[in-house]
Amino acid sequence: MAIIGNLISRSLRIRKKFTFKLGTPRQYQLQVLHRLLEKAKDTEFGRHYDFQDILDSPNFIGQYRDKIPVHNYSKMHKEWWYRCLEGEANVSWPEKIKYFALSSGTSESASKHIPVTKAMLRTVKKVGVKQLYSMVNFNIPPKSFTKGILMLGGTTSLFEKGDYYEGDMSGIQAKNIPRWFRRFYKPGGSISRKPNWEQRIKLIVRKAPTWDVGTVCGVPAWVQIVFEEIIKYHGVKNIHEIWPNLAIYIHGGVSFEPYRDSFQKLLGKPVNFIETYMASEGSFGFQARPGVRGIKLVLNAGIFYEFIPFNEENFDADGEVKPNPKSYMINEVVEDVEYAVMLSTCAGAWRYLIGDVVKFTSVKEHEIVIVGRTKQFLSLAGEHMSVDNMNKAIDTVQKKMGITIREFTVAGFPYENLFAHRWYIGTDQPVADIARMREIIDQTLAEVNDDYAVERTSALKEVFVEVLPNEVFIDYLRCKGKEGAMNKFPRVMKGDKLKDWEKFLAGKTVKHQA
Repeated sequence: MAIIGNLISRSLRIRKKFTFKLGTPRQYQLQVLHRLLEKAKDTEFGRHYDFQDILDSPNFIGQYRDKIPVHNYSKMHKEWWYRCLEGEANVSWPEKIKYFALSSGTSESASKHIPVTKAMLRTVKKVGVKQLYSMVNFNIPPKSFTKGILMLGGTTSLFEKGDYYEGDMSGIQAKNIPRWFRRFYKPGGSISRKPNWEQRIKLIVRKAPTWDVGTVCGVPAWVQIVFEEIIKYHGVKNIHEIWPNLAIYIHGGVSFEPYRDSFQKLLGKPVNFIETYMASEGSFGFQARPGVRGIKLVLNAGIFYEFIPFNEENFDADGEVKPNPKSYMINEVVEDVEYAVMLSTCAGAWRYLIGDVVKFTSVKEHEIVIVGRTKQFLSLAGEHMSVDNMNKAIDTVQKKMGITIREFTVAGFPYENLFAHRWYIGTDQPVADIARMREIIDQTLAEVNDDYAVERTSALKEVFVEVLPNEVFIDYLRCKGKEGAMNKFPRVMKGDKLKDWEKFLAGKTVKHQA
């Protein structure tokens, strides 16, 4: 097996030397859009918006932007995708949809049904192969390529609904997993199909010593829980006493920074932390350079990107896009500007707002960081507080106070004719000085966000902090049917969701610190 690992590592290095850049980012993206339009021109969506006329135009990208309206999930589902669920073929992509990924995201209560096409499954595999090639840039031992890959996702069980299957995207991918990959895949089919997350954890914890895991994939909060349970159950000091060859942790979905320090305490030696950008709508990119904070978008794999500046000109206070927003292609963006991501894909999504807000850290390398969600910004008084700002505040609290914070959420509300924020922070460690915690949060936000600093002298009158046991956050997800490795706790509570959260807390018997 060591020989095989060396051969794989060597082949990746040789391939890198013979990889040539064939086009510019703009050329790649125009080619992708042209192929998408050509493929879908005879669908109901393509005929409705006359894709052929767009293709015939000498400025087809301009025509595309002018003719096709911006869609969110509600609009796309209400006008088109509901027909796919009813069994109709060739609605917005030329096939009958066999799989739908269920996704509640972090801003909607009802499950979304996202079409997953054959072309999208091929695209996800293509991006995965590209990420494998990029591994040569990291200091990864050759033997790691022969070790098990533990994928902590939602249940891989799919539910048959007449003519189609629905379930977590991880389940759809597992059903279409290449045969050669199955020998590496952990926890294996029998465990991953268990619908109950707690039952899956127990089985993973008990079976852990029987696997030789080199790579772990999953959302940080839930991977951390699994590591802690394994260490506790087997009475070891760190996870490397169970998996000595663990060298890679691939994460995504939320910022890793608030978890980094607590993760280090669970390890016996360094590992490569590699960020990816995946969603039910597709696989978009991965961290390709070590030591660089940025996800490299893949521009030639069935997804056309547009970027809408996330500002008051294009979005209202609730994060809803305004009519006819100005969008930019990959070659038109600039660094350090917040953009909402809009996709057109080989799964029949057209000018579709995915809900993420990003910044480009390198336009040249088309690398981004995810800074929040269109529905998860707080700006009651013009403070424009992003999830990225919140993560930095929490990370600073952990470092300065020496505590581990696994979850948090923030609410804004009217207060004494002005406004206030309330932070709900999850930790199982005693916090003797909550006033100090509040001060650190407030000061950090003022340092990283000029708008926040200004509003704290005027309309944003007060900041409150409540400390809760970690179990409260898990219980909330559990009561919403969202417990599990693919679910993320919402960082901002607004409207009915905030009322529901407050009602939930009122019914808890646990005493929390205010």
